[in-house]
Amino acid sequence: MKFISRQIDKRIAAYQRELIDTHYKEVDNMYRQMRGWRHDYRNHIQMLKALAAKGDMNGINDYLNMLDTDLNTVDLAIKTGNPMADAIINSKVSLAKAKGIKVEIDAHIPVKLKMSELDLCCIIGNLFDNAIEASLPLDEKDRLIRVYMDMKNTQLYISFTNFTAVGKQKKIGARFATTKGEGHGFGLVRVDTIVERLGGYLSRNSEDGAFTTEILIPQE
Repeated sequence: MKFISRQIDKRIAAYQRELIDTHYKEVDNMYRQMRGWRHDYRNHIQMLKALAAKGDMNGINDYLNMLDTDLNTVDLAIKTGNPMADAIINSKVSLAKAKGIKVEIDAHIPVKLKMSELDLCCIIGNLFDNAIEASLPLDEKDRLIRVYMDMKNTQLYISFTNFTAVGKQKKIGARFATTKGEGHGFGLVRVDTIVERLGGYLSRNSEDGAFTTEILIPQE
């Protein structure tokens, strides 16, 4: 039993290292785009000055429209109040939209939390990845992920709901069975481990067509 437990722990650790690496690559890519735009800021100003000197108002208008479109591609659409949460949420929303999944988010998170940024990244990232993968078998018009995050007194409340194509899922022990095959499901195990370590509360509920995860994490 100890050997099996060690093997599972190793697989979970390997999965988590890969997942964290993926998260940071997504975030880094987003910030690279933002840094690139800022680097070009002076050139944009000089171009607008040149157009203004010629009195080319149409040229100025066209250039501003182009900049507005470009900026929208790197602007943080979701602003929670917490920089790390903003980074991971916006990267996952971009990923979901690229896969034809609608995302509705209402999130408000303090700048400073008792939990580490790494734990926050792991929880949000894992829940998003699970919701995205579960949504893909659905027709595109039916793909939807709802996210709500806010403080409830002294606890951080996190709720993820996504629609699925498998109907009501069955539990094996305390957890729902994964439909993704061998080697999957480690992300949710990691979430459970983090919440338990932080003295939090976690609940999963599967109703016909929808799967919801709710988490409460003390912040005092």
